Amino acid sequence: MCDNKDTLFAFLLGGIIGAALGILYAPKSGRETRYNLKKMGEDFADTVNDLSGEVKDAGRKVYAEGKEKVMSGKDKISEAFEAGKKAFEKYADD
Repeated sequence: MCDNKDTLFAFLLGGIIGAALGILYAPKSGRETRYNLKKMGEDFADTVNDLSGEVKDAGRKVYAEGKEKVMSGKDKISEAFEAGKKAFEKYADD
């Protein structure tokens, strides 16, 4: 899962850098170049916001799954402890 996100991020970053270089070296007026750079910056910010939302969602999911596993493990340990305690008491009384 992480490799897919890294690959997507690298692809987007490469595209943005390539587009920026293309704009900077294209024979356009300063006004057009500034407009294009501003537009690219806005698009990049939108992409980063979208990715950060996805990362937050993935983090929440991993946290919830981890918490569930820890609680499940805690319950199993408690049950095993109680069973051991009962077994000890049974043999201690004999």
